[in-house]
Amino acid sequence: MGAKFWIGFMAAIVGLGIAALLIFLLIDAAWYRWGFLGGCLALAVVLLVIAWFMDRRTARRYEEDVEAV
Repeated sequence: MGAKFWIGFMAAIVGLGIAALLIFLLIDAAWYRWGFLGGCLALAVVLLVIAWFMDRRTARRYEEDVEAV
């Protein structure tokens, strides 16, 4: 594995770390402003949005596989 792979790998690690930090800051701010229930609600909304995107991607793949048959 060359330098290009490792540079891309490290860039992905840093990018994912920054994304995780932003999500945690969002949840922390909701927890601070709205309390326990608001923090849990904000976390649920974030998780539902992620699940919706993943479901749409899976449904699109399934439709492409059905059309190919």
